[in-house]
Amino acid sequence: MSTGIEATRRRLTEKQADTVDRLTVAAVEVLAREGYSGTSIRLVASAAGVGTATAYTYFSSKEHLISEVYWRRLTAMPVPDMAGLDEVPRVIAVLRQVSMLVADEPALAGAVSNALLGDDPDVKHLRVRIGTEIRSRLATALAAEDRESLDMLELLYAGALLQGGIGLLSYEQVADLLQACARRLFG
Repeated sequence: MSTGIEATRRRLTEKQADTVDRLTVAAVEVLAREGYSGTSIRLVASAAGVGTATAYTYFSSKEHLISEVYWRRLTAMPVPDMAGLDEVPRVIAVLRQVSMLVADEPALAGAVSNALLGDDPDVKHLRVRIGTEIRSRLATALAAEDRESLDMLELLYAGALLQGGIGLLSYEQVADLLQACARRLFG
């Protein structure tokens, strides 16, 4: 079933969208089996039942493919229900949700960190889209024009996720640390 998300490189027909969906699903499977260094577009294409050249039609690199997996998961994740919550619990809900997005998939979590740090132009494009989505969710949680706090929250989030992605902290520890930081930041 197609996710209905437009690919970052081009508009897709239904058949093309199905191919991209199969590639993103296969990427997670191959990562779990082979790890980041063992994953390649060729292996992912084979697991998805498509040709390598076809896979490269949609994804410029494995970093682009992995970044797309993360982007799709982020945008498919509903914003947490924040009805009746004060500002700090709203911010904590958003930080916890986005920090736990790939927590149950260690191979994907580490791969996302590696992929998003790449210099592939398609990855750079996705990095901006991911950052914009997270900023939007945090801004909604803040509910006030407080650019300084929003900038600090983004920096906290990015640093904490990097530590989770490289294995210095578990994602549960990242979420707990972000919660403590948000409480400290907002007194």
